[in-house]
Formats: sequence, structure tokens, C-alpha cells
Amino acid sequence: MNNQQNSLARIFDILTKGSSGTIIIPPNASPDAIAAATSLYLGITKMGKNVSLSCSNKISSDLIAADKIQNNIATGGDSLMISFPYSDGSIDKVDYNIQGTNFNLVITPRPGHSKLDPSQVNYSYTGGAIDFIIVIDAPSLTSLGSIYSDNQNQFTGHDIININRHLTNAFFGTVNLVNKTISSISELVLSILQNLKIEIDRDIATNLYAGVATATNNFTSYSVNAETFENIATLMRLGAVKKMIKRPVVTTTRPQVMTHNAETQPIKTIESLEKEIRQEKPSSQEWLKPKIFKGGGLI
Repeated sequence: MNNQQNSLARIFDILTKGSSGTIIIPPNASPDAIAAATSLYLGITKMGKNVSLSCSNKISSDLIAADKIQNNIATGGDSLMISFPYSDGSIDKVDYNIQGTNFNLVITPRPGHSKLDPSQVNYSYTGGAIDFIIVIDAPSLTSLGSIYSDNQNQFTGHDIININRHLTNAFFGTVNLVNKTISSISELVLSILQNLKIEIDRDIATNLYAGVATATNNFTSYSVNAETFENIATLMRLGAVKKMIKRPVVTTTRPQVMTHNAETQPIKTIESLEKEIRQEKPSSQEWLKPKIFKGGGLI
């Protein structure tokens, strides 16, 4: 039994024996990571397990079940948790009162700060037990951001399943499904679902297909091999819908310096990329001109 088969067997044992857990992705999650996480969430839910999706930042994506991603570790306990965006010093006091059969929670903003927007209030349950934690596409636990730093005690004494494909992974899990030669994390999740004998429906297949497509730039990256196309063929036979997905929009819950444009952008097709290359190809005379670099770009 090779390392991947051994890891899949251990993951099988953990997920079949456990009853509840959480799937966590890093704040700067890639479309592939989101596709893998949402697909695994849909699959484990089919097993009758209580599982949640977590990320330090709020993520807006059109992938199926992406709306289930929360910025806290919610395990479906009995305690109702009310969450909303908060900036340091913006709340003056929190109080409650009881009027008849109604319990009223009163949140008073500090003078000079905006009042709470009801549309930004989220409700979830917490306090439940965690049997397993699945971390997807994170080189280390600290790279998970506040979801780890604010809940480090939740990571102690539990099985941590580490799923990744990158060279920088620290192998921090009790089980490490790390394949540095595979084309996408979505393919690793496909192998997990197949090993668990979970029915892969159209929604799961569509998410996984989108994950592989984005990770490989529509199957053109150097990491694409015969196994990639075998996995894609499997997903298409399972009903995967080929569609243009939008790049996820990440909303930080804490101040953060943005180093790139976070606007929603559709994935480009191979044909459009080839057309751009033809249009941008310089003439033979332009190739003779000296190239002047400044700040990492051409002037």
C-alpha cells in the first residue's frame, strides 16, 4: 500500500467513525480550494455527518454550497451564535431584556460609529463536539488566519486531515494527503469521495470539474497528465456541467493590505487566450527594442 492509499484508508476510518467536524480553507483560498472544500462538504453531509465550512474571510463564489462558508468554526451545537462585522471600539455596550415571551439582545454602537446593519447579521449554532478537522490548501495551520489563532484549543486533541498539493506543505496533520504531482486539490477530494463510496451527484461533479479547470488554466498547465483527463472523464460521466465560474470575491474580516485586484473575473477560455496572444505578439522590429524594467514590469 503506497502513501496515498494509506492516507485514504486512514481518512476513511476517521470520517466513518466521527460524527461531526469542520472543513477549513485559508483566507486567500483559490477557486480550486473552494471547489474541493464545497464538494467534500456536500459528500460528507450525504454520510449523515454534522460538518461545517469555515474560512477567516467571507467568500462570495457561485460554486454550489459556497454560501455555507462561515467565518467561525460552527459545529452545530445547542448554543445560538450571532455574528456580524465588527471594528475595534465600534460597540458601546451589549445588553438584553425580556418582554413577554421575547428575549431581546440590545447592541448599542459607540457615538460616531454606524449602527448595526441587520442584513449583515448571521446566525449559527456552536458548542458542539468536533471529531475531525479537515484543512484544505493550507501550508500550515497559522496560514488559516484568525480561524486558527482565535480557536487554537479547538485544534488540540482532534484528528486533523491535511489535504494539499503544494511543495511548501508542512505535513501538520495527523493524516496528510499531500500529492505534489497532481494537477488539482479537487482531484484529491475526488479520490476521497470515491474511497468513501459516496454517490457523486451532478452538483459535486460540477464543482470538482470547475476546480480542476481553474487549477489547470483549462487543462493547459504543465501539471496536466493522463490521470487529469481520466478524472475529468469520470466527472463528466457523473453529470458535471461545464460552465464559466467566477473568481471568488474575498471580503476580509480584519484590516488587510490588498496586493491584487479582487474584482470578480470569469475564467478565460483557451480560444480567448490564444486570440489575446496573437493580438499582443510584437512585430520583429519591436523585438529589437531594448526592454526597460521598473518595479517588476515593462515600461
